[in-house]
Amino acid sequence: MPQSDLLCRPHCGACCIAPSITQPFWGMPHGKPAGMACVHLNTAMQCRLFRDVRRPACCSGLHPEIAMCGSNREEALVFLRHLEQATLPGVP
Repeated sequence: MPQSDLLCRPHCGACCIAPSITQPFWGMPHGKPAGMACVHLNTAMQCRLFRDVRRPACCSGLHPEIAMCGSNREEALVFLRHLEQATLPGVP
């Protein structure tokens, strides 16, 4: 499947849980720590702010692709946790 045609996996929400968001955004004035579900993640594990101008820029910059999403939710969580750790300040 071409990356541009890849949609969010139903019942995943990995990108709304694993990474931290350091900037304040609508509904989360202090940002979001890594591993915590965003307040905008609904019970179907989909972002309520998808295509909303209030969605943080860091989230809008994430695009579903096989490299990030893997073949299942757990693979996506593992990849995003690793990315979070690798991009922490002070990590060589």
